[in-house]
Amino acid sequence: MIKLYWHPMSGHAHRAHMLLNILELDFELITVDLPTGEHQRPEFLALNHFGQIPVLVDGEFVISDSNAILVYLATVYDREQTWLPKSPLVRAHIEQFLALAAHRLAGSIAKLRAANLFNRSTDSAPLIHEAHKLLKQLQTYQNGRQWLVGTKPTIADLALYSYIKLAPEGGISLADYPVLEAWLKRVEGLSGFVPMQLSNVGLRKGTLISDIIEIH
Repeated sequence: MIKLYWHPMSGHAHRAHMLLNILELDFELITVDLPTGEHQRPEFLALNHFGQIPVLVDGEFVISDSNAILVYLATVYDREQTWLPKSPLVRAHIEQFLALAAHRLAGSIAKLRAANLFNRSTDSAPLIHEAHKLLKQLQTYQNGRQWLVGTKPTIADLALYSYIKLAPEGGISLADYPVLEAWLKRVEGLSGFVPMQLSNVGLRKGTLISDIIEIH
C-alpha cells in the first residue's frame, strides 16, 4: 500500500492527498507530528533528508516534495494520462504552474497563512503585495478558461488549489477574484476531491469553520 507522510494542516500535503484520492488508489495517511519536531528525527530524516512533508512511499520508491509526488502519481497511475499528458508543450505549461506554486505562491500566501497559524512574526506588507499581484495575474489569465492548462483538470490545478483556498487564513480576501473563486469551486466539484482542513485564523477568525466548509 502507498503511504503518504503528511499533516492535515499542510497545503503541500493536501495536494498529494487529493490526487491519491482522485485516482482511487489504496493509500495510508501517516501524520507527522510537526509541533513536536518528528520531521527532524532520524526515522523521518531517513525518508527525507530535508525534514519536510509530504513524503510518498510506494514500495521501494520514496518521493519527497509535493509537486514531485504529483508528477510521479500522474505518470505511474493515471491510465488516461489526463492529469499529466504526454504532450511536451502541455507538460511544459503544467511545469510553469508547478514552479509558480513552489515559489511565488508558497513565498507569499502560504507564508502569510503560516504566520497567522503559528503566530510567527513576519514582515507582512511585501508578502501581501506579492499575494495580490499574483492573484490579479491569475485572475486575468484564468478569465475565459475552465482549467489552468487545456480543457481538462491537470496537476497544475491541484498544485495551486490548496493555498489559494487558504488565502483568507493569510489575511487575503478572494472577494475581488470571482474568476478564481469559480475555479476553486470547479476543483471542489471533481470526483474524489478531498476538502482542505480550514483554520480559524486570518479573515476566518471568529467564523465557524463548519459554516464555510462545503463537501462536494
